Amino acid sequence: ARLGIVGEDGAMRDNFDIGAVVNETDLATDEGATQEPGSVGAGGGNRARIGKFPACPASMREYIPCLDNDEEIRRLPSTERGERFERHCPAKDKALSCLVPAPKGYKAPIPWPRSRDEVWFSNVPHTRLVDDKGGQNWITKAKDKFTFPGGGTQFIHGANQYLDQISQMVPDIAFGSRTRVVLDVGCGVASFGAYLLSRDVLTLSIAPKDVHENQIQFALERGVPAMVAAFATHRLLYPSQAFEIIHCSRCRISWTRDGEHSF
Repeated sequence: ARLGIVGEDGAMRDNFDIGAVVNETDLATDEGATQEPGSVGAGGGNRARIGKFPACPASMREYIPCLDNDEEIRRLPSTERGERFERHCPAKDKALSCLVPAPKGYKAPIPWPRSRDEVWFSNVPHTRLVDDKGGQNWITKAKDKFTFPGGGTQFIHGANQYLDQISQMVPDIAFGSRTRVVLDVGCGVASFGAYLLSRDVLTLSIAPKDVHENQIQFALERGVPAMVAAFATHRLLYPSQAFEIIHCSRCRISWTRDGEHSF
């Protein structure tokens, strides 16, 4: 992996102007970083070279610093409202000094629109969803790929049919014209959002990192906008009325209890 600054010409460089230096230690990226705070760049500012981060151990390939912070999670006074699924970022002095490695055998993702229906197994090597949700038409494994039939817990016959049913029940939704931005809560493998893209609707798919491993990895690998998030005691990082529709298909959210914290 490379680390640097992308210039106006689109090229990445690890040697660049940084302007005035307040604290020389802020330039370091790891103990072996090469620093040149005394040299002067073409624009009259200081120059610095970014060192390379080493790779984290292979056992950390699923690690997300703000979600896998066991030390902070153990300090929570309660977890009954899903607090452990919220963000608990480590202090600055406990931040990672290595790069989380990609899965073994990772390859260039399949491009959209093919990625809506299939992704490489080696890129998201999780099989629990296949075992738990295979009967609901979420996901199947076929040789070296995962395939997505388009189903979900509440729409096992496919997201397209489900979207047609919603449009028939609530014609004013008018996907692609009156409705353009949607939030899908508890998205699973994000088939709802994936099929809305073909209807000119941009969907943000969210789900917690729970017993089904990281479902969001499937969404991102498919090319669907997604983030790991949970509705618990803090609102999402978006302004009120940022979404025209909020979709929750058996997402197990207590809207009367937690909805006020989320929007």
